[in-house]
Amino acid sequence: MKAGSVNSPFIPCRCLRPRPVAPGPGQPYRDVRIGRPDTISGPSEGHFRRGSIRGSIRYTVEHPEEPQRPLPGTASDVTRGADHEHSCRGALIALGAALALVAFAYFAVVTPAKWFSGVTTKEWPPSTLVVARGSGGIDRDALVVSASSGGVVVSVETDFRATDYPAIAWTATHVPDDVDARLIWRNDYAPTKLNFAPIAVAAGRLQPVVLAGDPNWVGRIRGLALAINSPLGAPVRIVGVSAKPMGVLDIARDRLREWTAFEGVSGTVIDGVNGGANVQDLPLPILLAVIGGLSALLWFAFARFRARTLALPSVLAVLFVTAWLADDARWSWNVVRQALATSRTYGGLDWRGRHLAAEDAALFRFVEDVRAKLPAEPARVFIAADAHYFRGRAAYHLYPHNVYFDPYRDAIPSSSRMRPGDYFVAYQRRGVQYDPARQRLRWDGGEAVSAELMLSAPGAALFRIR
Repeated sequence: MKAGSVNSPFIPCRCLRPRPVAPGPGQPYRDVRIGRPDTISGPSEGHFRRGSIRGSIRYTVEHPEEPQRPLPGTASDVTRGADHEHSCRGALIALGAALALVAFAYFAVVTPAKWFSGVTTKEWPPSTLVVARGSGGIDRDALVVSASSGGVVVSVETDFRATDYPAIAWTATHVPDDVDARLIWRNDYAPTKLNFAPIAVAAGRLQPVVLAGDPNWVGRIRGLALAINSPLGAPVRIVGVSAKPMGVLDIARDRLREWTAFEGVSGTVIDGVNGGANVQDLPLPILLAVIGGLSALLWFAFARFRARTLALPSVLAVLFVTAWLADDARWSWNVVRQALATSRTYGGLDWRGRHLAAEDAALFRFVEDVRAKLPAEPARVFIAADAHYFRGRAAYHLYPHNVYFDPYRDAIPSSSRMRPGDYFVAYQRRGVQYDPARQRLRWDGGEAVSAELMLSAPGAALFRIR
């Protein structure tokens, strides 16, 4: 070794700048040199001793009372995770608070009388209903009524206090939207006086009538009646009538029943659902949107107060996913019920049995009889029906014949376009007239043509143009 060297494995090094460490209270920065591992000597920059750490290191000694500093990044990660957990918990709390506020506001607006009533809903089935005007009869679980010109009046005898039941609901389907429907009742204060209230119609159904503010809805109600003062093009099915107390629990049950109503496959829409009943007083998607928006506002107001708004995107994502899952749960439950209903209806049947088990089984049977009357070679066939579904479905079953139908309008070509050998199929179509004695056929008041009646069924017929 060269002179002046030491037996040390360390290379001489020198720190050019001191480490910026905060000193303790009242103590300045110090430059010291480390000698032996257990010895701190005074500053002797540039000198080395045998057995010491070779080199001079400039450093500062921290104050012994200063708390230990955490590792870089550890405190921020823990704080960030805690903030995220608190934000998600706060979002759920805001969601619950928004749900309570929206429910309170909704019940305050729609509840006509007492919030909590001690009575239950009264119902009258179809067997208790009496047809006072028009014609009708019981068909399974409904009273089917029809009228040509004088309208329909259906009545039932009742006995209940008007103040306990502020709402009356007639359950009926296939009601035209433009009819004049009214609720009629009698009370024990004026037994001979008939009182009236209009009934709204939406999507072919009668809407409940709230009578809490009607001055004639007093005393004991001795009788109810439904009056339809318009001609009916098709029969109306009346399932019954009910008197409702319209308390908070009754309204909540009605909304829940609307949201969870089963939507079977209708044959018209295959990629969408209404989200429950056809007519809803409070659609579930709108309610979820209002609750989600109010939850976000409540959380933001609280977070702004605490100056912790950085988690807003995460909170919005949590609220959106929660609302989505709530709405999707209703859809999933409807799909499960539809699968079970389909299995019960079509399970184990061949193609013909499935057609006969479907909703349009009557049309399928009639088209089968029509095909038996048609020639083997493709012929020209004109389809006439009020409903576009029946026109398209009948044409589908009659292929490969040369079938004509209008898929958009209920229109029939004029008689001048008919030629001998053509066939004319009418299924539930108004305006078609046939004179058997003269064998003349006409439709929509147009010119009559010579035709032969080849097949007839209730509401349907097959003619061959001559």
